[in-house]
Amino acid sequence: MTDLPTTLPLFRSTVRPEWIDYNGHMSEAFYVLVFGHATDALMIEAGLDSGYRESTGCSLYTVESHIRYLRGVPEGAHLAVRTRVLGAAARKARFVHEMYVVPGPVADPAPDAAPVATTELLAVHVDQQAGRAAKFPEPVRRRFTELTEPAPEWAGRSIAAVV
Repeated sequence: MTDLPTTLPLFRSTVRPEWIDYNGHMSEAFYVLVFGHATDALMIEAGLDSGYRESTGCSLYTVESHIRYLRGVPEGAHLAVRTRVLGAAARKARFVHEMYVVPGPVADPAPDAAPVATTELLAVHVDQQAGRAAKFPEPVRRRFTELTEPAPEWAGRSIAAVV
């Protein structure tokens, strides 16, 4: 058994002026940036930090993602990103991020808060020297398993055909 928490800490950020687009809210590229930083935080929590990457030459590569932009986010908004691991196998992990606007830099989303954006990701553990997928070390795979939560109702969706 581990003493590590079975939920991940929230990743936090604040919307910068240069992130605002011509529509007056956060540009889509910066949602991806914030979600990318939340993935980096997940990697640290799972044991895939910079020391691991330097010593093994392995890293986590995102191979698929699906983002839902649900509400515009204004300049200066404080963001909190909740991450949930949905599952892990020998070489890959599936997880989601939910982005919330919160009232201050250390505030938590209200229990009934709706996210402003979500993303679902599939990532593969890659041996960069060999250029192919590699098995997670057992402690990393076990940590992903400990962090696994049920999928939110929106996960697993795809973009519908336009008719």
